Amino acid sequence: MQEKYSGSHPNIWYPFTPIKGAPTPLKVTSGNGAWIELAGGKQLLDLISSWWVNVLGHARPEIADAIHGQAKCLEHVIFAGFTHEPAEKLAETLAGKLPGRLNRVFYSDNGSSAVEIAIKQAWQYWANLGEKRESFICFDHGYHGDTFGAMSVSARSLFTDVYKELLFPVESVPYPVTWRGDDEIQEKEAAALGRLTQLLEQNPKRYAAIIIEPLVQGAGGMRMCRPEFLQALRRLSHEHDTLLIFDEVMTGFGRTGAWFACERAGIEPDVIALAKGLTGGFLPLAATVCSDSVYEAFASADPAKTLFHGHSYTANPLGCAAANATLKLLEQNEYAFKNLEQEHIEHLAKLEDHPKLDKIRVTGTIAAMDIKTADRPGYLNQVSAIIKRKAFEQGLLLRPLGNVLYLMPPYCITRDELAQAYRGIAAILDEL
Repeated sequence: MQEKYSGSHPNIWYPFTPIKGAPTPLKVTSGNGAWIELAGGKQLLDLISSWWVNVLGHARPEIADAIHGQAKCLEHVIFAGFTHEPAEKLAETLAGKLPGRLNRVFYSDNGSSAVEIAIKQAWQYWANLGEKRESFICFDHGYHGDTFGAMSVSARSLFTDVYKELLFPVESVPYPVTWRGDDEIQEKEAAALGRLTQLLEQNPKRYAAIIIEPLVQGAGGMRMCRPEFLQALRRLSHEHDTLLIFDEVMTGFGRTGAWFACERAGIEPDVIALAKGLTGGFLPLAATVCSDSVYEAFASADPAKTLFHGHSYTANPLGCAAANATLKLLEQNEYAFKNLEQEHIEHLAKLEDHPKLDKIRVTGTIAAMDIKTADRPGYLNQVSAIIKRKAFEQGLLLRPLGNVLYLMPPYCITRDELAQAYRGIAAILDEL
């Protein structure tokens, strides 16, 4: 007989969850707008967009209808040697929304894969040009996914430690994190840019690319930087002939208050990785989009210059249909993600002097704050479990990153619902 732990299902291995000692998983029966409903009828206000994917809320009928219509026509077809209208339409829309010459769309299934493809494109770009570049530059506390390439360019952490012998070496530089009232940001940016300059000048032909989560590092603790830093980073990468990869798996599709973080920063990376919000949370789909100049390095009849990468479900028509419906809804509701930042700021102003809070910050639809505790800061800080339990009692779905409490609600959240969320957070803080 199989052993059952913590009330979990006897046949399921849950992600990011200790097998012993974890709370019993909550069974969800339905979702509607910013809310999910559990077995038994309790409702929770989803303030994390269910791992940051449900940008438009749950059970949007327009997306469901698009999937249903596509399923009656074509559910899937191999994407090597074939094409179809949903994938072509989506690629055209993405190219039209992205800045500059980010025009070449390579489809995959999830954020880790989108980053993995970006890494492979950058590495092979130089190989196809006859150069051997040996490494990448990444940033402290960065997180880019759970495949081996994505882990290699992520910060060494609890997520990667057991696999460290299998990861390729990279160089890491400080991420100039900032928050409301930070008066040392220019010094932090100068230090990061100084270290970058040093690496690029000492080894001018070593690095295939610099990879960064622009404006907001997600799983690393909702750490935020300024557009000015990204602009300086772009200048450096140009000056030293190194590709720049933006991992916008989390920050894309309105999260930073603009369609993309690169748009808000006013710059164009060479490669961008997209996923999460692309289908509004309905189906797995990702895209790695590169510039025309990167693409041209692969434009050859020589098989050795082919990007040999693919997935069985590459450009799945159902996923593309969901994405097309999602992008159409985002176009119709731009005000929703463009106005959330100001609403966050109004609520956060009331919490700025709370004795339990530090480093309050906001970028677009994302608000975050550090909880002061006696425990060591970081992902394993036990205040996370306390907040999750108290949030459940308040009817809120929150999932802190250790001692970092954040809100990343779906754009359909109403002013009253957001006010309800902040009242609940204030009550939780008062009880800590």
